[in-house]
Amino acid sequence: MRTVIAGGHGQIALRLERLIAARGDSVAGLIRNPAQADDLREAGAEPVVLDLESTTVDAVAAALAGADAAVFAAGAGPGSGVERKQTVDRDAAVLLADAAEQAGVRRFLVVSSMGADANSTYEEPVFRAYLRAKGAADDAIRARTSLAWTILRPGGLTNDPGTGRVRLSADSTGRGTVPRDDVAAVLLALLDAPATAGLTLELISGDTDIATAVAQLT
Repeated sequence: MRTVIAGGHGQIALRLERLIAARGDSVAGLIRNPAQADDLREAGAEPVVLDLESTTVDAVAAALAGADAAVFAAGAGPGSGVERKQTVDRDAAVLLADAAEQAGVRRFLVVSSMGADANSTYEEPVFRAYLRAKGAADDAIRARTSLAWTILRPGGLTNDPGTGRVRLSADSTGRGTVPRDDVAAVLLALLDAPATAGLTLELISGDTDIATAVAQLT
């Protein structure tokens, strides 16, 4: 199995790359900064330098050629302004979906955010723009009948060690936090669970082991 991850140098993406490589599968990460390439190689991933804010659908589709799945794990990141929430968190996600359709890659996972909503009224303007951008991207991807998409909306992210136990639901989980380790592990499990296609899932730490939590969805 070959997986291509957009935002390949992100904290969740690097964790997911290590998990995929550790089980002997092929993984590539799309990055815009060539200086990050060695970090991906260390994680067991093939670095592909491609700036999703300035490239074309054809170029991204070429990077996806031969892949079995695509994962959108990119984000403008803390400190970025309203404009980059649109160009990365929304537009780059839609671009990757367009490219996946063109390349014939059906399995498509999205790392979104709890509270994502194209009409968010969150008070703080930059975070409101982030939630709106994520929500708009999710809406656009949910409209793709040619993609076997699953959208994952984790709660507050931490760098605590993963516990392997989560609360994962197609309904509301309620607010909470979750280690990035566990988000990556859930993404790996979702890659292996095509029956979760068409679901938008919330994720926080909980009491159910990840394999069981994913199996219960199907």
